[in-house]
This record gives sequence, C-alpha cells and structure tokens, in this order.
Amino acid sequence: MKHTVLFALFATAIAAPAFAEDAVCYNCPPQWADWASMLEAVEEELGVQMPHDNKNSGQTLSQLLAERASPVADVAYYGVTTGIKASSEGVAQAYKPAGFDEIPDGLKDPEGRWFATHYGTLGLFVNVDALAGAPVPQCWADLTKPEYRGMVGYLDPSSAFVGYAGAVAVNMANGGDLGNFDPAIEYFNTLAGNDPIVPKQTSFARVVSGEIPILFDYDFNAYRGKYEEDGNFEFVLPCEGSVRVPYVMSLVANAPHEETGKKVLDFIMSDEGQAIWTNAYLQPARPVELPAEVAEKFLPASDYDRAVAVDYAEMERAQAGFGERYLSEVD
Repeated sequence: MKHTVLFALFATAIAAPAFAEDAVCYNCPPQWADWASMLEAVEEELGVQMPHDNKNSGQTLSQLLAERASPVADVAYYGVTTGIKASSEGVAQAYKPAGFDEIPDGLKDPEGRWFATHYGTLGLFVNVDALAGAPVPQCWADLTKPEYRGMVGYLDPSSAFVGYAGAVAVNMANGGDLGNFDPAIEYFNTLAGNDPIVPKQTSFARVVSGEIPILFDYDFNAYRGKYEEDGNFEFVLPCEGSVRVPYVMSLVANAPHEETGKKVLDFIMSDEGQAIWTNAYLQPARPVELPAEVAEKFLPASDYDRAVAVDYAEMERAQAGFGERYLSEVD
C-alpha cells in the first residue's frame, strides 16, 4: 500500500492522468447505495483508485455515446434499462465476472454485456421531522393532498433511471402497464399542482437536510437515512404497490484500462463485494443471504409482497417514449 501511495504521488507530480492501477467508473456516486464503502474496499483490496462520479444513468449513457471513439470510462453502473440500452448501442462489451452464473436469468445479458449487481425496491424516503406536522404518507395518492404541497420530490424521469422507475411504479399502481403510461402521465400532472421538486441528480443529502421532505427513492437509501443519519426517517412502501428494480454494471467497450476494469467487476460480484451491498441495505444480485442484523431493519416481508418485478427488457423499450411524453405532456 505504501508503494502504491508513493507511486500515485509521483504520477501526480509529473501530471500523468492516472497510474497503472487506476480505473474510471461512470455513475459511482458515494452518496448513492453506499458506493463510498465499495470504492474504499476496491482501493484497499485491489489497490485500484476510482474517482467519485455523480452522473445519473442517462448522463452516463450520453457520455459513453459521446466518447465512443475514445472511451474514458472503464466500467459503468446504471439502472437496468440503461444497461440494456448501452449494450444495444455497442458501448458495453461482453465480460462475465466472478459469480456470473449465479445471477438469475433475466437479470443479465447472456454474453455479459450487462449484469445485475443488486436490487432495490421503489417507495418513499421520508424525513418525518420535515413534514411540519403532516402525517407520514402511506400511499402514492396521498402525495397529491394539500398538506404535502412543496414537500414531494422525484428525480426527472426523462433523465434519471430512479425517476423512470418511480414512474413505472406509479403507473402500475394506478392500473397502467408498460404498454400504457396514461395513468402515470395523469398522476404527474395532478402532482404538478402540488409544486413538486424535480431534481436531476441523486438527492439523498437534500432529504436528510429537510429540503425535500418526501422523495421517490429506493428502500436502501431510506434505511441508510433511518439507521445512519441524525433525524427521523422512514421508508414507506406505498399501499397501492410498487416495483423491484435491479441496478447493473458493464465493462465499457474498448475500455482504456480493460484488465483493471475486469478486476473491479470481479471484486464487486465476489462474495466480499456482494456482502458490502448488504451492509448498505441492498439485496445482492447473487443469492447471498442478508445478515440477520440487516434483515431485521427492513419492513416486514408482507409489505414487500406489494412490490413486483417487471419485464426489464420491455421496460427499456418503453423508456424513451415515456420520457418524451413526460417532457411534452406534464406541466
């Protein structure tokens, strides 16, 4: 480790962009899904440094496409539909990391151009102390009530994958499906009358600060707030139902540090790497049982029965069309 640090300092001194064991990961933000712990573990276990990167899924794909002729990133992380799109656009290359065969079918490209790393369940991340006395909402429909005016946030569903996942959840909860997003469009138009906050980037800190009292977000972020931050936070799995969504990774096509990128993906999908996700209240992609002390912090299994999986390839095919509708039809 001492030699690695000295080498890094020497490389910095001569203005080289990276030393041999550096790698670039697009969309590995430390405040999301506890990427901070994963990046630390990658450095400690592999001697590989990866800079923090706060892109969302859509921005990651756009950057990969723009850099197709001269890639900068080695690996990329994104919502499953964006990973499927990256594969179809040819900016992700085939690689089967450690444990690939244990990832369930449907959650990986058969050739390894994308594969799930972990799951989340979409719901409401609530800062109870920021509700100004209003009750904790229990349903999607509650968020349109006057007492929550200016309190509800969701990431832009035309750009951020978690925003699109929220739209799919709302749509299905209101009787829609992946071929009919009319209920989601109607819902977001109704919610628009309640002055929602619509950021484009990960907004964990804005919920913790109380700037966004209620955010469409995953259970793992809400549990992180509940158990690791000062304040009163809750995760609500809405009464009408929701969706379970995997996040995936890829080796970037023609990655500048391809072998290092492969080592990083092998570590993330190893037993040790998958265990790090469980410490962040994530369900790992491989069948790794949650530690009892983590499992007891989740909502009851009966609540999770309201969350369903979907056809993720169909979800990807519908994403662009919904994004266009959202931009043109939601005020």
